[in-house]
Amino acid sequence: MAFKDRLISGLKHGWNAFVNLDNRDPFQMSEISYGTRPDRTRLRVANERSIIAAIYNRIAVDVAELQIMHVRLDEKDRFMEMIRSSLNDCLMTQPNLDQGPRHFRQDMALTMFDEGTIAIVAVDTSANPNETGNFDIFSLRVGRIVKWNTDTVKVSLYNEQTGKREEVTVLKRNTAIVENPLYTVMNERNSTLQRLIRKLNLLDAVDEQSSSGKLDMIIQLPYVIKSDAKRQQADQRRKDIEFQLKGSQYGIAYVDGTEKITQLNRPSENNLLKQVEYLTDLLYSQLGITKEIMDGTADSKVMQNYHNRTIKPIVQAIVEAMRVGFLTKTARSQKQSILFFRDPFANIPVDQLAEIADKFTRNEILTSNEIRQGIGYAPSQQAKADQLRNSNMPEKDLGNQPQPIKVPSTRVDPAQIES
Repeated sequence: MAFKDRLISGLKHGWNAFVNLDNRDPFQMSEISYGTRPDRTRLRVANERSIIAAIYNRIAVDVAELQIMHVRLDEKDRFMEMIRSSLNDCLMTQPNLDQGPRHFRQDMALTMFDEGTIAIVAVDTSANPNETGNFDIFSLRVGRIVKWNTDTVKVSLYNEQTGKREEVTVLKRNTAIVENPLYTVMNERNSTLQRLIRKLNLLDAVDEQSSSGKLDMIIQLPYVIKSDAKRQQADQRRKDIEFQLKGSQYGIAYVDGTEKITQLNRPSENNLLKQVEYLTDLLYSQLGITKEIMDGTADSKVMQNYHNRTIKPIVQAIVEAMRVGFLTKTARSQKQSILFFRDPFANIPVDQLAEIADKFTRNEILTSNEIRQGIGYAPSQQAKADQLRNSNMPEKDLGNQPQPIKVPSTRVDPAQIES
């Protein structure tokens, strides 16, 4: 079902986080227009001017690779099936009018890294979530928490009807509040990342100062400057040289033979660059990433460690917050849950894929069609492609096997011999 059709069917008597839509057309077009996308996540200025934005984006893109689903579990809390619900439609198809599911997951990660804590708000629902817990979710948005209360939070949220960011107050129990698992490393005031940001800003300031176009030179005059008259004479001499340099096409000026000029605009020696390199390596180790991950040359072992140490805790925090905010106790007692899934064949080299596929099918772990789907091929129409069976073993069909022939016994009874 399309996003607009889904909203029409669910919001005729529904609820919107910004305004109750009972007496208002939910699809009234706004005349406000922008030259750039207004709902896009924008990092703070300090982060945008440094290499921190590249680290944020790399981790956020990898977080967006994982799929989040509304599922049903079995009696042993194992994944059994995907629930085709409006919530799952938001997680898998279209969370809101402006974003797709991958963009929505990347938005969650970027905002979390920048703010430390985010709120995922159910904007359009079938009923007022403040009055009842039985409601369907039709759209989701990522917001920044601007004020904390005892049982509510005030969230800065993008309103797709007005095209502006507005502040709304929502209940904590109906909102997925996610805190960055790497908060101590990334968002604390004196954390490694914040120290790196300050050092990078200082290094940028030094570079701007050194390339500002100033000559930074000292002119030694042939007389002692102690009186006001001599000081005025020296200022006049300095202005004359500035006028010559400014008015000359090639920046050439002349001085007296008794005057001496000392140039000062040489590179200043400081340890800022060494500190930046040290903090960058320290931040990489604390975040669980390497230079090979950033430039795309990491092998499967490095990527596996990176996913386990960095990506998995972040997605796990998002999923756990969604379970609390979007699933009631009744839904959880009915074995409903929210899980994330990762493509197991994403980082496997081609030369190892055939061996792994053979082991999985031979040991009856995956079917042939599940292997084909994992590597991007269409499923086979053969019946055995959906069966957990070892193709290297002969088929066991008792109905077609020949029955054993009964041979009469040749054993002689001793009693008959004596008689």
